[in-house]
Amino acid sequence: MVEGLQIGRRTLLGAGATLAALGPAMAQESYPNRPVVLVTGYPPGGHTDITTRALAEHMARSLGQPVVVENKPGAATAIAAQQAVQARPDGYQLLMGTASLAINPALQPGTPPQDPRRELLPVGMAYRTSFVLHVHADLPVRSLPEFLAFAKERPGRLNYGSGGNGAVNHLAFALLCQQTGLDMVHVPYRGDPPATLDLQAGRVQAIFQSPVAAAPSVAAGKTRALAVSSRDRLRGWPELPAVAELLPGYEAVFWQGLFAPIGTPEPVTAKLAAALRAATDDAELREAMERRGVTLVSGDADYLQRLLAEDTERWGGLIRSAGIRAE
Repeated sequence: MVEGLQIGRRTLLGAGATLAALGPAMAQESYPNRPVVLVTGYPPGGHTDITTRALAEHMARSLGQPVVVENKPGAATAIAAQQAVQARPDGYQLLMGTASLAINPALQPGTPPQDPRRELLPVGMAYRTSFVLHVHADLPVRSLPEFLAFAKERPGRLNYGSGGNGAVNHLAFALLCQQTGLDMVHVPYRGDPPATLDLQAGRVQAIFQSPVAAAPSVAAGKTRALAVSSRDRLRGWPELPAVAELLPGYEAVFWQGLFAPIGTPEPVTAKLAAALRAATDDAELREAMERRGVTLVSGDADYLQRLLAEDTERWGGLIRSAGIRAE
Protein backbone atom coordinates (compact mmCIF):
# COMPACT_ATOMS: atom_id res chain seq x y z
CA MET A 1 0.00 0.00 0.00
CA VAL A 2 2.76 2.41 1.01
CA GLU A 3 4.83 1.34 -1.98
CA GLY A 4 1.91 2.09 -4.31
CA LEU A 5 1.50 5.53 -2.79
CA GLN A 6 5.21 6.20 -3.25
CA ILE A 7 5.08 5.17 -6.91
CA GLY A 8 2.00 7.33 -7.45
CA ARG A 9 3.69 10.28 -5.76
CA ARG A 10 6.81 9.86 -7.89
CA THR A 11 4.65 9.70 -11.00
CA LEU A 12 2.81 12.89 -10.09
CA LEU A 13 6.04 14.68 -9.28
CA GLY A 14 7.55 13.57 -12.57
CA ALA A 15 4.49 14.70 -14.49
CA GLY A 16 4.62 18.05 -12.72
CA ALA A 17 8.27 18.52 -13.64
CA THR A 18 7.54 17.59 -17.23
CA LEU A 19 4.68 20.12 -17.43
CA ALA A 20 6.88 22.79 -15.86
CA ALA A 21 9.55 22.15 -18.44
CA LEU A 22 7.02 22.18 -21.26
CA GLY A 23 5.39 25.38 -20.03
CA PRO A 24 7.84 27.89 -21.58
CA ALA A 25 8.07 25.87 -24.79
CA MET A 26 4.27 25.73 -25.10
CA ALA A 27 4.06 29.47 -24.41
CA GLN A 28 6.61 30.15 -27.16
CA GLU A 29 4.72 27.86 -29.54
CA SER A 30 1.45 29.75 -28.99
CA TYR A 31 3.09 33.19 -29.07
CA PRO A 32 1.49 35.65 -29.38
CA ASN A 33 -1.81 34.97 -27.64
CA ARG A 34 -2.49 38.57 -26.59
CA PRO A 35 -1.67 42.08 -27.89
CA VAL A 36 1.97 43.05 -28.41
CA VAL A 37 3.11 46.52 -27.30
CA LEU A 38 5.66 48.57 -29.25
CA VAL A 39 7.11 51.33 -27.06
CA THR A 40 8.36 54.44 -28.86
CA GLY A 41 10.19 57.41 -27.41
CA TYR A 42 8.35 59.95 -29.56
CA PRO A 43 5.01 61.74 -29.07
CA PRO A 44 1.91 60.86 -31.11
CA GLY A 45 1.41 62.39 -34.53
CA GLY A 46 5.03 62.98 -35.49
CA HIS A 47 7.00 61.53 -38.38
CA THR A 48 8.47 58.67 -36.34
CA ASP A 49 5.16 57.84 -34.67
CA ILE A 50 3.31 57.68 -38.00
CA THR A 51 5.88 55.28 -39.44
CA THR A 52 5.85 53.12 -36.31
CA ARG A 53 2.07 52.81 -36.44
CA ALA A 54 2.13 51.84 -40.12
CA LEU A 55 4.63 49.08 -39.39
CA ALA A 56 2.67 47.95 -36.32
CA GLU A 57 -0.51 47.61 -38.38
CA HIS A 58 1.25 45.38 -40.91
CA MET A 59 2.98 43.31 -38.22
CA ALA A 60 -0.38 42.63 -36.59
CA ARG A 61 -1.56 40.90 -39.77
CA SER A 62 1.34 38.44 -39.59
CA LEU A 63 1.16 37.85 -35.83
CA GLY A 64 -2.61 37.48 -35.65
CA GLN A 65 -2.80 39.79 -32.64
CA PRO A 66 -3.10 43.58 -32.25
CA VAL A 67 0.23 45.42 -32.14
CA VAL A 68 -0.28 48.49 -29.97
CA VAL A 69 1.99 51.54 -30.08
CA GLU A 70 2.71 53.08 -26.67
CA ASN A 71 4.22 56.59 -26.72
CA LYS A 72 6.74 57.28 -23.94
CA PRO A 73 8.50 60.51 -24.94
CA GLY A 74 11.13 62.19 -22.83
CA ALA A 75 14.87 62.25 -22.06
CA ALA A 76 15.77 61.91 -25.76
CA THR A 77 13.94 58.51 -25.91
CA ALA A 78 15.81 57.17 -22.83
CA ILE A 79 12.54 56.70 -20.89
CA ALA A 80 11.12 54.40 -23.57
CA ALA A 81 14.39 52.48 -23.89
CA GLN A 82 14.67 51.90 -20.16
CA GLN A 83 11.08 50.65 -20.00
CA ALA A 84 11.93 48.06 -22.65
CA VAL A 85 15.14 47.06 -20.84
CA GLN A 86 13.15 46.37 -17.66
CA ALA A 87 10.23 44.57 -19.37
CA ARG A 88 9.65 40.83 -19.04
CA PRO A 89 11.50 38.98 -21.81
CA ASP A 90 8.39 37.34 -23.21
CA GLY A 91 7.91 39.25 -26.46
CA TYR A 92 4.90 41.28 -25.35
CA GLN A 93 6.67 44.58 -24.72
CA LEU A 94 9.21 45.70 -27.30
CA LEU A 95 11.07 48.86 -28.27
CA MET A 96 11.01 50.63 -31.60
CA GLY A 97 14.46 52.05 -31.01
CA THR A 98 16.09 54.73 -33.12
CA ALA A 99 19.48 56.29 -33.78
CA SER A 100 19.12 57.92 -30.34
CA LEU A 101 20.25 54.59 -28.86
CA ALA A 102 23.63 55.19 -30.49
CA ILE A 103 23.78 58.85 -29.46
CA ASN A 104 22.64 58.88 -25.83
CA PRO A 105 25.55 56.98 -24.23
CA ALA A 106 27.90 59.85 -25.21
CA LEU A 107 25.35 62.67 -25.05
CA GLN A 108 23.85 61.70 -21.68
CA PRO A 109 26.45 59.56 -19.90
CA GLY A 110 25.00 57.92 -16.83
CA THR A 111 21.44 57.97 -18.15
CA PRO A 112 20.12 54.41 -18.53
CA PRO A 113 20.40 52.41 -20.64
CA GLN A 114 24.11 53.19 -20.60
CA ASP A 115 25.03 50.60 -23.23
CA PRO A 116 22.07 49.54 -25.40
CA ARG A 117 24.39 47.20 -27.29
CA ARG A 118 24.45 44.97 -24.19
CA GLU A 119 21.10 45.85 -22.62
CA LEU A 120 18.77 45.31 -25.59
CA LEU A 121 18.35 42.44 -28.04
CA PRO A 122 18.17 43.46 -31.73
CA VAL A 123 15.29 41.83 -33.63
CA GLY A 124 15.31 43.50 -37.04
CA MET A 125 15.73 46.72 -39.00
CA ALA A 126 12.72 48.86 -39.89
CA TYR A 127 13.68 51.95 -41.88
CA ARG A 128 16.10 54.76 -42.49
CA THR A 129 15.55 58.34 -43.61
CA SER A 130 18.01 61.00 -44.62
CA PHE A 131 17.82 64.76 -44.24
CA VAL A 132 17.50 67.54 -46.78
CA LEU A 133 19.86 70.47 -46.39
CA HIS A 134 17.89 73.60 -47.21
CA VAL A 135 18.72 77.26 -46.77
CA HIS A 136 16.92 80.60 -46.48
CA ALA A 137 15.66 81.67 -49.93
CA ASP A 138 17.59 84.98 -49.88
CA LEU A 139 20.93 83.28 -49.38
CA PRO A 140 22.86 83.79 -52.66
CA VAL A 141 23.75 80.12 -53.09
CA ARG A 142 22.29 77.44 -55.33
CA SER A 143 24.51 74.46 -54.65
CA LEU A 144 26.36 72.81 -51.79
CA PRO A 145 29.81 74.03 -52.96
CA GLU A 146 28.46 77.60 -53.17
CA PHE A 147 27.00 77.33 -49.68
CA LEU A 148 30.25 76.02 -48.22
CA ALA A 149 32.23 78.82 -49.87
CA PHE A 150 29.72 81.44 -48.69
CA ALA A 151 29.83 80.16 -45.10
CA LYS A 152 33.62 79.92 -45.01
CA GLU A 153 33.86 83.58 -45.96
CA ARG A 154 31.71 84.47 -42.90
CA PRO A 155 33.09 82.47 -39.97
CA GLY A 156 30.88 82.60 -36.90
CA ARG A 157 28.30 84.85 -38.60
CA LEU A 158 25.84 82.27 -39.95
CA ASN A 159 23.42 80.14 -37.91
CA TYR A 160 22.14 76.64 -38.46
CA GLY A 161 19.13 75.12 -36.72
CA SER A 162 18.29 71.66 -35.45
CA GLY A 163 15.70 69.74 -33.47
CA GLY A 164 17.80 70.01 -30.31
CA ASN A 165 21.29 69.40 -28.96
CA GLY A 166 22.36 65.92 -30.01
CA ALA A 167 19.44 65.36 -32.40
CA VAL A 168 20.51 63.50 -35.52
CA ASN A 169 19.99 66.58 -37.71
CA HIS A 170 22.22 68.54 -35.31
CA LEU A 171 24.92 65.88 -35.61
CA ALA A 172 24.47 65.89 -39.40
CA PHE A 173 25.40 69.58 -39.51
CA ALA A 174 28.13 69.22 -36.88
CA LEU A 175 29.65 66.47 -39.01
CA LEU A 176 29.46 68.71 -42.08
CA CYS A 177 31.21 71.49 -40.17
CA GLN A 178 33.87 69.11 -38.90
CA GLN A 179 34.64 67.70 -42.34
CA THR A 180 34.72 71.07 -44.12
CA GLY A 181 36.06 73.39 -41.44
CA LEU A 182 32.90 75.50 -41.29
CA ASP A 183 32.43 77.83 -38.33
CA MET A 184 28.68 78.25 -37.84
CA VAL A 185 26.52 78.87 -34.77
CA HIS A 186 24.15 76.10 -33.72
CA VAL A 187 20.61 77.14 -32.69
CA PRO A 188 18.62 74.23 -31.17
CA TYR A 189 14.80 74.11 -31.34
CA ARG A 190 12.15 71.83 -29.90
CA GLY A 191 10.91 70.21 -33.07
CA ASP A 192 10.54 71.15 -36.73
CA PRO A 193 7.78 73.82 -36.69
CA PRO A 194 9.68 76.57 -34.81
CA ALA A 195 12.90 75.75 -36.63
CA THR A 196 11.15 76.00 -40.00
CA LEU A 197 9.59 79.34 -39.12
CA ASP A 198 12.96 80.80 -38.14
CA LEU A 199 14.58 79.42 -41.30
CA GLN A 200 11.90 81.03 -43.44
CA ALA A 201 12.36 84.31 -41.55
CA GLY A 202 16.14 84.21 -41.96
CA ARG A 203 16.96 83.98 -38.24
CA VAL A 204 18.83 80.80 -39.08
CA GLN A 205 20.33 80.38 -42.52
CA ALA A 206 20.38 76.59 -42.94
CA ILE A 207 19.10 73.34 -41.49
CA PHE A 208 18.99 69.62 -42.16
CA GLN A 209 15.38 68.37 -41.97
CA SER A 210 13.48 65.26 -42.97
CA PRO A 211 12.11 65.39 -46.51
CA VAL A 212 8.52 65.61 -45.26
CA ALA A 213 9.42 68.60 -43.05
CA ALA A 214 11.49 70.39 -45.70
CA ALA A 215 9.15 69.86 -48.67
CA PRO A 216 6.48 72.54 -47.96
CA SER A 217 9.03 75.34 -47.50
CA VAL A 218 10.99 74.33 -50.57
CA ALA A 219 7.83 74.01 -52.69
CA ALA A 220 6.66 77.47 -51.57
CA GLY A 221 9.99 79.00 -52.51
CA LYS A 222 10.67 80.12 -48.95
CA THR A 223 13.78 77.92 -48.71
CA ARG A 224 16.11 76.31 -51.23
CA ALA A 225 17.17 72.65 -51.09
CA LEU A 226 20.85 71.96 -51.78
CA ALA A 227 21.69 68.35 -50.89
CA VAL A 228 20.69 65.20 -48.98
CA SER A 229 22.56 63.59 -46.11
CA SER A 230 22.28 59.95 -47.23
CA ARG A 231 25.06 58.23 -49.11
CA ASP A 232 22.90 58.08 -52.24
CA ARG A 233 20.33 60.40 -53.80
CA LEU A 234 16.71 60.13 -52.69
CA ARG A 235 14.12 58.68 -55.01
CA GLY A 236 11.74 61.55 -54.24
CA TRP A 237 14.42 64.24 -54.70
CA PRO A 238 16.56 62.88 -57.58
CA GLU A 239 17.80 66.32 -58.56
CA LEU A 240 19.50 66.84 -55.19
CA PRO A 241 23.06 65.52 -54.90
CA ALA A 242 24.15 63.58 -51.86
CA VAL A 243 26.65 65.41 -49.65
CA ALA A 244 28.85 62.33 -50.13
CA GLU A 245 29.24 63.21 -53.81
CA LEU A 246 31.32 66.17 -52.66
CA LEU A 247 32.58 64.72 -49.37
CA PRO A 248 33.20 60.97 -49.81
CA GLY A 249 32.24 58.97 -46.73
CA TYR A 250 29.80 61.54 -45.38
CA GLU A 251 26.50 60.07 -44.18
CA ALA A 252 24.00 61.08 -41.52
CA VAL A 253 20.68 59.25 -41.37
CA PHE A 254 17.94 58.64 -38.87
CA TRP A 255 16.99 54.98 -38.45
CA GLN A 256 14.60 52.80 -36.54
CA GLY A 257 14.76 49.13 -35.57
CA LEU A 258 12.94 46.64 -33.36
CA PHE A 259 14.51 45.60 -30.05
CA ALA A 260 13.43 43.14 -27.34
CA PRO A 261 14.50 42.72 -23.70
CA ILE A 262 17.58 40.56 -23.16
CA GLY A 263 16.54 36.96 -22.59
CA THR A 264 13.60 36.94 -24.99
CA PRO A 265 13.46 33.38 -26.43
CA GLU A 266 14.75 32.89 -29.95
CA PRO A 267 11.49 31.35 -31.25
CA VAL A 268 9.67 34.52 -30.15
CA THR A 269 12.18 36.91 -31.71
CA ALA A 270 12.10 34.82 -34.90
CA LYS A 271 8.33 35.32 -35.17
CA LEU A 272 8.72 39.03 -34.52
CA ALA A 273 11.50 39.33 -37.08
CA ALA A 274 9.40 37.53 -39.68
CA ALA A 275 6.44 39.83 -39.03
CA LEU A 276 8.64 42.91 -39.31
CA ARG A 277 10.22 41.67 -42.51
CA ALA A 278 6.79 41.03 -44.01
CA ALA A 279 5.93 44.66 -43.22
CA THR A 280 9.12 46.15 -44.64
CA ASP A 281 8.87 43.96 -47.75
CA ASP A 282 5.28 45.05 -48.46
CA ALA A 283 5.35 46.84 -51.83
CA GLU A 284 2.39 49.10 -51.09
CA LEU A 285 3.80 50.20 -47.75
CA ARG A 286 7.23 50.74 -49.29
CA GLU A 287 5.75 53.04 -51.92
CA ALA A 288 3.75 55.01 -49.34
CA MET A 289 6.81 55.45 -47.14
CA GLU A 290 9.02 56.47 -50.08
CA ARG A 291 6.65 59.37 -50.68
CA ARG A 292 7.46 60.53 -47.15
CA GLY A 293 11.20 60.19 -47.70
CA VAL A 294 11.38 56.97 -45.66
CA THR A 295 13.21 53.92 -46.97
CA LEU A 296 12.06 50.64 -45.44
CA VAL A 297 14.97 48.29 -44.79
CA SER A 298 14.55 44.53 -44.38
CA GLY A 299 17.67 44.01 -42.30
CA ASP A 300 18.01 41.17 -39.80
CA ALA A 301 19.20 41.26 -36.19
CA ASP A 302 22.87 41.14 -37.21
CA TYR A 303 22.38 44.12 -39.53
CA LEU A 304 20.78 46.12 -36.73
CA GLN A 305 23.47 45.11 -34.24
CA ARG A 306 26.23 46.27 -36.62
CA LEU A 307 24.45 49.54 -37.34
CA LEU A 308 24.01 50.28 -33.64
CA ALA A 309 27.67 49.52 -32.95
CA GLU A 310 28.95 51.61 -35.88
CA ASP A 311 26.78 54.63 -35.07
CA THR A 312 27.63 54.42 -31.36
CA GLU A 313 31.32 54.78 -32.24
CA ARG A 314 30.82 57.41 -34.94
CA TRP A 315 28.39 59.70 -33.13
CA GLY A 316 30.11 59.16 -29.80
CA GLY A 317 33.40 60.32 -31.29
CA LEU A 318 31.80 63.41 -32.83
CA ILE A 319 29.95 64.33 -29.63
CA ARG A 320 33.11 64.10 -27.56
CA SER A 321 35.36 65.91 -30.02
CA ALA A 322 32.85 68.73 -30.62
CA GLY A 323 31.96 69.04 -26.94
CA ILE A 324 28.25 68.56 -27.57
CA ARG A 325 26.08 68.41 -24.43
CA ALA A 326 22.44 67.58 -23.82
CA GLU A 327 20.07 70.50 -23.25
